[in-house]
Amino acid sequence: MSNSGNLNQNMFSMTSAKLHILAMGLMLCDHMWATLLPAQEWMNCVGRIAFPIFAFMAVEGYFHTHDLRRYILRLLICAVVSEIPFNMMTGENLLYPYHQNILWTLLLGLLLIAAAEKARTRGRIAWLAVSGAAVLLGYVIGYLTMVDYYGEGILTILVFYFFRERNWQCLLWQILCLYILHVELLGGYCYEFVLFGHEFTLVQQGLALLALIPIWLYRGEQGYHNKGFQLFCYAFYPLHITILVILRGILLA
Repeated sequence: MSNSGNLNQNMFSMTSAKLHILAMGLMLCDHMWATLLPAQEWMNCVGRIAFPIFAFMAVEGYFHTHDLRRYILRLLICAVVSEIPFNMMTGENLLYPYHQNILWTLLLGLLLIAAAEKARTRGRIAWLAVSGAAVLLGYVIGYLTMVDYYGEGILTILVFYFFRERNWQCLLWQILCLYILHVELLGGYCYEFVLFGHEFTLVQQGLALLALIPIWLYRGEQGYHNKGFQLFCYAFYPLHITILVILRGILLA
């Protein structure tokens, strides 16, 4: 392959680092809309793309981590640290039990994947039984605990676990499952528009399906990585929410 061919391939391929940066940027847009720029609705729209990327990367992290317990412990610590800033952003109160931050969603999804993978060692029947239970349990727990994206969020993580292979069948299942979860079940705000004389409805949460584009440009490569970058990725969530909450308080004072 020529050098220009390699360059084009590198331009359009995604590494783990690129996916993390993209998801963090999209999430930042969404949270800026929620705190500082409520009139900029486009920021909320592009923010819909962030969560499926985080869900996909959580599954990839599960299969690539050298120490699953440390991986889960880091998520747990970060979820606890993030809860007060998240409460301040969503409920403007230190305690807000009606909505938990996204890291709890990721954590619960990973625990269900761990249970399914443990059952896999006992055979396919055991794996299927535990996987089915994980789907049901994940959906119910998501609503009982009121984590971000609720049960649909946990099931989004499981979708990327069940259909992790790089083939057209898994791509089609990802599209179908994400459509059911984010359009039919989560739903939400809709946009009405006319195209070529026909009326169409666009469900805002359906924009989450656009996350499949960068996800399928991922080739399993880690990309840029060191301890500092890893720490930044974990710290970004509570840190940027804290900064936005402080800025909102200053502007509203």
